[in-house]
Amino acid sequence: MDVGELLSFKPEQTPKRPSDFDRQDDDDDDDGGGGGGGSPGPKARPQQRAQKVRRTEQDTHVRSKPVLPAKEPQISEQERLDILKFVETEEPDGEVLDESGLKKMLLLFEKRVLKNQEMRIKFPDNAEKFMESEIELNDAIQELHAVATVPDLYPLLVELNGVASLLELLSHQNADISVAVVDLLQELTDVDILHESLDGAETLIEALRNQQAAGLLVQNLERLQESVKEEADGVHNTLAIFENLIEIRPEIAKEVAEQGLLQWMLKRLRAKLPFDANKLYCSEILSILVQDSNENRVMLGTIDGIDVLLQQLAAYKRHDPNSAEEQEFMENLFNTLCSALMARENRDKFLKGEGLQLMNLMLREKKLSRNGSLKVLDHAMSGPDGRDNCNKFVDILGLRTIFPLFMKTPKRNKNRLLGTDEHEEHIVSIIASMLHNCKGSQRQRLLAKFTENDFEKIERLMELHRKYLDKVEAMDREIDQQMRTEDDEEQDDDAIYVKRLSGGLFTLQLVDYIILEVSCTDVVKQRVLKILNLHHGSMKTIRHVMREYAGNLGDASDSDWREQEQAHILQLIDRF
Repeated sequence: MDVGELLSFKPEQTPKRPSDFDRQDDDDDDDGGGGGGGSPGPKARPQQRAQKVRRTEQDTHVRSKPVLPAKEPQISEQERLDILKFVETEEPDGEVLDESGLKKMLLLFEKRVLKNQEMRIKFPDNAEKFMESEIELNDAIQELHAVATVPDLYPLLVELNGVASLLELLSHQNADISVAVVDLLQELTDVDILHESLDGAETLIEALRNQQAAGLLVQNLERLQESVKEEADGVHNTLAIFENLIEIRPEIAKEVAEQGLLQWMLKRLRAKLPFDANKLYCSEILSILVQDSNENRVMLGTIDGIDVLLQQLAAYKRHDPNSAEEQEFMENLFNTLCSALMARENRDKFLKGEGLQLMNLMLREKKLSRNGSLKVLDHAMSGPDGRDNCNKFVDILGLRTIFPLFMKTPKRNKNRLLGTDEHEEHIVSIIASMLHNCKGSQRQRLLAKFTENDFEKIERLMELHRKYLDKVEAMDREIDQQMRTEDDEEQDDDAIYVKRLSGGLFTLQLVDYIILEVSCTDVVKQRVLKILNLHHGSMKTIRHVMREYAGNLGDASDSDWREQEQAHILQLIDRF
């Protein structure tokens, strides 16, 4: 009995349908099977059990008489009941893979591994002599896909040394064998399958970690030639393995980066190859690696990752991406750069790599890259570590770029994905960072901007104050209403504060901070008071917002900075 019979009910095999009629049916069957995130490819392979059901339906359809596509396939009532039973219970008639079956399968696999090794040693220069053993080995690897349908057997797979044997084959002389192993590992680590058995998932992942699987996979990546479709698929599936493992165990991100994945991905991004699904997928995994790991951010900087990202993004300073997939690629690079700039060590590398000049040019060119450049500038200039970048931005005449965007928010359309509120948040955050960090002549040039053209920027600032104050008041009313209707539930103060921040409070705090900073001169302060009175506003409201901001400020790990910043804000409030 072969593997197909062990797994599910399957009618007698018949030749594939060659006609256009049948190809249309195939298209219908395959509809919606592409990969997520705009990257169709081997990453999004359906689970094996679903394939078995689809094959059953197709095979019975082959035996029926030709009918119009809209009609139901002609199958017997018994076959229909068998298929329905399989779909509902996932327990087809016949045997399923059990411990005994897995042991036999692994024993056969090990025998074929040894046979192939012997034949290659005996006939190293005669491929015809060992080719048959290679085909048999490949067939044995394909049969092991059945294990992915029973994740409860993963501990036995590990115990019988199956994982170690598979990983050894990643260095096989025939790249087709290593690609077959990668394809199998990708299916074994599929997130949906791992969730079916927590014990199985834990055992498999630990075995892969103990065997340094990440390093072996990266070594295999180095030798794969993406000009060959099968090997390009192997690259894609390898990246899928890393994504699966990190999704289940986020702490693995640091391990895989240390075992060479970070270096390989930067090399892959630099390669002068046409844009394809693998390049897009590479940018996704790179973004994941630095998203939550400061160690990976620092490592990225030490291997010239900041320069690589800037070089890749420079292609979009005057030209928009050619497709939706390439636009996603560009956005992944921007997100990676933003994450990398959260590490203090990378701020200086960004400055020396002329990242400020590139972002400033992108803002002026008004291409799709403007959205990402705003976010990058916000990250590069925020906090005390952004002081040098803030002063340099003023020196390169960045004020001429940022204030027109402050005065008038660009209209959003289908290509400009940054919403109005998000755009305004980044703009006021950049200006607030400059007011906090700039000293000397740079600060004077910044303050002078608020007195130009009859205080038009003060007018705009107060307009934003009213807009976001209204948003916060509306959010407060919504929260009060919710608390009255759910008074039995205990309310989390931190959760409420976070909800208020996302509802407009964060931008309001930034706007009011700017108001306090620019009101250092009497002439500006008088204009602020005049506008407040005109719209029935109050200085008391601004003081209240800023006291709340000071009370919830900062990074608990840096108590000195927090105390210093709170003292500065309270001093501004008293002066105001």
